[in-house]
Amino acid sequence: MATAEPTEATVQPADGRPLPLSPRDAGFIDVHYHVGPDAYLRRHTATTAGALYAEHRGWVVLKNHLGSTAAQAWEARQQGLPVSGSIVLNDLAGGFDPRAVEQAVIQHGEDSGLRLIVHLPTVTGRTHRSRLTRTPSHPLLGDGQRPLTVADGSRRLRPEVRDILRAARDLPVVISTGHADAHEVRLLVDEAVRLGLPRLMLNQPANPMTGLTCKDLVEVAAAEQVWTEQTALTRLLGYQDETDFADVLSLLPRVVYSSDLGQPSQMDIEPWLEWSQESFVRARLTPERIAEITHTAPLEMLGL
Repeated sequence: MATAEPTEATVQPADGRPLPLSPRDAGFIDVHYHVGPDAYLRRHTATTAGALYAEHRGWVVLKNHLGSTAAQAWEARQQGLPVSGSIVLNDLAGGFDPRAVEQAVIQHGEDSGLRLIVHLPTVTGRTHRSRLTRTPSHPLLGDGQRPLTVADGSRRLRPEVRDILRAARDLPVVISTGHADAHEVRLLVDEAVRLGLPRLMLNQPANPMTGLTCKDLVEVAAAEQVWTEQTALTRLLGYQDETDFADVLSLLPRVVYSSDLGQPSQMDIEPWLEWSQESFVRARLTPERIAEITHTAPLEMLGL
């Protein structure tokens, strides 16, 4: 994965390594990385992860199944670290309450130059045995969280989800489909187009709870306001074969490549960067395409 050369718009920490003042200076943007405290134990905190991304001239967007990372990201940026945040609208975080989104936007601040990612629920109650080794981070999470889905019993979008999408048109946010299933993803795309929502990210659509292949995404992600996230984790866990992984990275428009890492059982940031570069070579991606999926497209999606 490419790294950026130092520019005049940099600061020099005590060890002399330049840090990007803005995502435009970064060599890559990872839109999906888990830090603690989260629903499960994580490898890094916001600041330790931020420092590692800075070391590799990258920018990171933090994610947390408990709710918002906006304040953590703001605090990390005050320390000169290349970090922005997100909120996951799980039931524990307030569910589909626009006030939760507004609070997170305020906590996120305006200094990053990036939009907050608003993930629709990731705890949906759908049957899926994860291949990850995970340890709940707190005794209150021993039985998990209460599930919440974007569609009701009639398989229609809940009115409160439509309200969130409407509100997002006037807020500096990007809506993510969370762990919606394939039918719900199509409903969300149709509604985003109908409402004129400018940005919708298909959250790791190859995951088993969504199950959309590259062939499916050719149609689903055709609308100009739809971005497709391709995570390393879906490939690392064997949920997606190498051919589909390579096809998404090379063929679809508006693809953003991310890690979805942070789990102690998975690789750290530097090995992920090395693995990614090797995967790009196997997928026969050009340098221009690598720059597009790792920096240009994420910046276009998140930029204000």
